[in-house]
Amino acid sequence: MPTSDASGHLAEQLLRLTRRLHRAHKCYLEPLGITPAQARLLRTVAQYDAEPPRMADLAARLEVVPRAVTTLVDALETNGVVRRAADPANRRVVRIELTEAGRATLRALHRARRSAAEDILAPLSEHDRALLGGLLDTLADCPDDRDSRR
Repeated sequence: MPTSDASGHLAEQLLRLTRRLHRAHKCYLEPLGITPAQARLLRTVAQYDAEPPRMADLAARLEVVPRAVTTLVDALETNGVVRRAADPANRRVVRIELTEAGRATLRALHRARRSAAEDILAPLSEHDRALLGGLLDTLADCPDDRDSRR
């Protein structure tokens, strides 16, 4: 197979695998009453160590418009997993905090993600998993120079 055909085939395989992983993940999230987008926002909120993020921080990190974050936060707040809190230094700024229920949901999300990955990776031996992990690390660690040329 010529290189361009092989690359196209690999790209298609990666896309199919990504879709499978998303479907498996979604199945495990469904019983938690959370969507993949809400799960992503919740994981992002948890990544802020020093202080809870502002809505604008979340929008920038997620690369979405602020309105999308508002919709997600509204749903998560209704479910009691996050809360809006005034910034003590600037009351006009709203920060998003995890609640205790949010931390429990986050733990359940991690288990769901592991289970979905385990379903997908079940056919692979430990050696194959290590090999795949190394290859994926190599691809993930490459600079995004080519993306900027578009």
